[in-house]
Amino acid sequence: MIQGPADGLRIMGVDPGSRVTGYGLLEKERGRIRFVVCGVIKAPARWPFAARLKTIYDGLCEVIEKQAPAVMAVEDIFVAINPRSALKLGHARGMAILAASQHGLAIHEYSPRLIKQAVVGYGQADKGQVQQMVRVLLRLSALPSQDAADALAVSYCHANLST
Repeated sequence: MIQGPADGLRIMGVDPGSRVTGYGLLEKERGRIRFVVCGVIKAPARWPFAARLKTIYDGLCEVIEKQAPAVMAVEDIFVAINPRSALKLGHARGMAILAASQHGLAIHEYSPRLIKQAVVGYGQADKGQVQQMVRVLLRLSALPSQDAADALAVSYCHANLST
């Protein structure tokens, strides 16, 4: 887990996955966006699917309780090539929305294309480009993992589109 300074409106971005769920928190204060924390919640593939979902839910609840965000931004559903993978992703996304809802957070959803445009300037950017731009935009000393970078990108998108 990478951490930084904190005060202001906290935005939690989530990149849901059934094995690895990324999270990233930013603060927006007087038009400035600052990095707070990012990380991943890992659920081993060998675990039953229901146990992985519980791990995601519990992990996100722990981050919410510790970091006290005001809002959660999450990537909207997209059409996947594999319907089974899309369904699993939908379940993981549901855990994120449930965790946010049960903690009273406002929930905002953004399309993958809009998120990439907000961070990279190009809606078809690849994960590596998003990861590198997140590091540059947030002035991070280290490259976050791809899942954490994707979550930070969701937060960044919301920070730029919110008032």
